[in-house]
Amino acid sequence: MSGRLADLTGPGVAEALSAESVVLLPVGAIEQHGPHLPLSVDAVIAEETASAVLEAVGNEVDLWLLPTLSVSKSNEHAWSPGTLWLSAETMLRVLDDLASCVATTPARRLVLLNGHGGNTSLLGSACRDIRVAHGLLTFLTHPSIPPASGGASTEEELGMGIHGGLRETSVFAYLRPGQVDMDRAVRRVPEWLADNTWVRFGGAVQFGWTSRDFGPDGLIGDPTGASSELGKELFEHSVAALADQLREISRFDFPN
Repeated sequence: MSGRLADLTGPGVAEALSAESVVLLPVGAIEQHGPHLPLSVDAVIAEETASAVLEAVGNEVDLWLLPTLSVSKSNEHAWSPGTLWLSAETMLRVLDDLASCVATTPARRLVLLNGHGGNTSLLGSACRDIRVAHGLLTFLTHPSIPPASGGASTEEELGMGIHGGLRETSVFAYLRPGQVDMDRAVRRVPEWLADNTWVRFGGAVQFGWTSRDFGPDGLIGDPTGASSELGKELFEHSVAALADQLREISRFDFPN
């Protein structure tokens, strides 16, 4: 049995969940994504991905979705009005509070499905803190690994299409047709970083930045060739990969 935790009754939680259950928290963001995309991009991708994964694997894995955490650590975009963000301290506290709630259920596995690249390091720390504090088995997954953390990006974007670029715009165009304004899509690739060996997005040396450091448009990448057809391909590949990951997560445990 799988589904959405919020749809259960109070007594039904103890009946439906077990030590084999996997609880999944989609984590998105409400933040600027340049002039061509709405603030909701990361929240939509996280929530739609989680829903699709539930449909794909819910008959095999005892999977329970939590409501999407739509506001997260987005202060790299704090300069842009409309962006909503939590401090690192608040975000860790919120995650710990939610984990303490999950720990009251029979479930032992908590998965954070992260749709916002800026959360990656913090969510990795949260997984360990929650493991120590609450004894849950914790995992961090992504619809796709963020390019700033070593994930794939396109050659045309010099491997640095990290925010509002080709792939993200395409996926959102597939999920929310009509909400992308391609007339306002512009190329903003940080070509001045391309010759760096170490200090670059996806390089071995990480660096502090805000999206305004790369120009006034607030995007980092090239969305001009985005299409819903590409988005469909990327989304379906992501869902298939996450389904495999959840199958393995459902079997994972540490030796006694």
